[in-house]
Order: sequence, then structure tokens, then C-alpha cells
Amino acid sequence: MHRIYKIVPFFLLTIFGCKAQNILPSDFIPEKYVEFERFFGDLNKDGQDDCVLIIKRVDTINIVTNRFDEQVDRNRRGIIVLFKDGETYRLADKNYDCFSSENEDGGIYFQPELQIEIKNEKLYIQYGHGRYGFWSYTFRFQNSNFKLIGFDSSSNYGPITNRETSINFLTKKKLVKVNTNEEAEGGDEIFKETWSNIELEKLMNLSEIKDFDELDMYRY
Repeated sequence: MHRIYKIVPFFLLTIFGCKAQNILPSDFIPEKYVEFERFFGDLNKDGQDDCVLIIKRVDTINIVTNRFDEQVDRNRRGIIVLFKDGETYRLADKNYDCFSSENEDGGIYFQPELQIEIKNEKLYIQYGHGRYGFWSYTFRFQNSNFKLIGFDSSSNYGPITNRETSINFLTKKKLVKVNTNEEAEGGDEIFKETWSNIELEKLMNLSEIKDFDELDMYRY
């Protein structure tokens, strides 16, 4: 006996209340948020281009006047990580409000620039501070979450690197490099390296981070 399968058109699934599958990255953006940026690259070693969305909240209460009497949007930003699954996407991880606005007041300096990079199946969340240096968080997907596995930072004065810090949360090792050449020009630094062990009970999840600005990596 042959079974007969009925093919139900997509629009009928919507009419009769069945949950439709998310097709596009934009389908995962929640209400009261808009897309800010998007990035593509393989994050789970399946050869498909996964998608990282940076989203931004839309709320007029966070449109404020800054110290220059300019109207600026201080709504926070978040991240959605999607795995490509054939012609569709599925949610891998999310954190809707972990990044400050791009219009925060940097004081006498400019606001550090948030940058996203996908490389070697890892997600890099970076902050660039021009000639003053950078700091970068490395995440990798494991045990159903994106885990913080590394941190790197560089403190610079123009072209001169004063200090570099690198933490490997998998090996629980920390490397600090301090420039000991006070007369250094760019490329002439002489670094003193110091290795140490860090204490860590468990890896931090991307979804658990309330505010990247409040993360203190130097306590390790």
C-alpha cells in the first residue's frame, strides 16, 4: 500500500497558523530592533557562510542631546549569530543589548569602533581605538554556545606599542609584553615577556555578557 503525501503551499502554512521557517537573516531580528551591520563566514566548519548580525534598538527615549547640543542616538546594539542550513538559517546564539551605542561620548577621545571578524571558524569581536591601540575577544562555538576562549589587547602611543596582553582561556595562560625601550620608535620596541597562570572556573558564554564595556579582562 502506497502512502499519499500532500504538499501544503507555504502561504497556507501561514494562514492556518503553522510556524514558518526563517529564511533570511532579517527574519531573526526582533521587534523594536533594526539591522546595523552584517557579516558572513564559516563558524561551524561545514563549509557554508554563516551570518552575524549586529542589531540596534529603536527607542525614541534614547535619542538625547549631547554636550555639543547635537541630537544623537544612544540606543544600544546587540548581536545575532546564525548558522547557514542549506537555503535557510538557524539561530546559533544571540545577545540583544551587549554593545553600547556607536554615539557614546568618548570624552577627550573618540568612541572606540566596534568591529566584527570571522576567521578560522572563530568569531572576533574587536574594538579599535586608533593610535591608542585595540582590544579583541575571541569566541568559538562549542557545547551549544559561543564561548570566550581568548582576549588580546594592545596599548599604543602613536606607532609605538607600550604594552600587549594575550589571554588563552583554554590553556589558562596569560602573556604580558611590556616595552622597556623608552626611546623606541615604531618597530624599535624591546619587550619584556611575563607568563602567568589564570584562575577560571568555566568559559564565559557570549549570551551571558551584559555589557562589553564592563568586562574587566585585566583581573585575570
